[in-house]
Amino acid sequence: MNELERFTDITTFIFDVDGVLTNSQLMILEDGGLLRQMNVRDGYAIKRALEKGYQVCVITGGKSQGVVSRLQGLGVVDIYYGVQDKVEAYREYMDLYDLDDENVLFMGDDVPDYEVMRLVGFPTCPQDACSEILSISKYVSDKCGGAGAVRDVIERTLRLHGKWLPDDPTDELPTSV
Repeated sequence: MNELERFTDITTFIFDVDGVLTNSQLMILEDGGLLRQMNVRDGYAIKRALEKGYQVCVITGGKSQGVVSRLQGLGVVDIYYGVQDKVEAYREYMDLYDLDDENVLFMGDDVPDYEVMRLVGFPTCPQDACSEILSISKYVSDKCGGAGAVRDVIERTLRLHGKWLPDDPTDELPTSV
């Protein structure tokens, strides 16, 4: 099986936040607030996937309302944040939509993602993931977390299914991300 064929059965994307949608770094403000940075091209890809009928979910241990607002602004409705047990959140999400593990791509980067990544059909990670996650991933993006790794897996999937570029003039591309 070539690399691209691995994306054939994907209907659902699930992402961690820190280290996947962000670069793993936090800016700590004097008042204790935390700032994260996200990639606008990852946002574009998420929006495109949703518009083309793919499921997109985020499961994170983080509790940032700013992250939740950003994801909601992209159209993501399934956001599990402040999660202690990612496997439990994953199972709840899968049951909610009656999804099949084999159709799920999960992108994680660190040990808290390990157990849930063992359940999905297509575990993936950014190139700068920890060694334990790299060892169980079926695809390692050539991009780092927060630097296009999310777009990489979404774009590969949508291109394979002929859904990345507009089919015709009435198929509008997302304009704001």
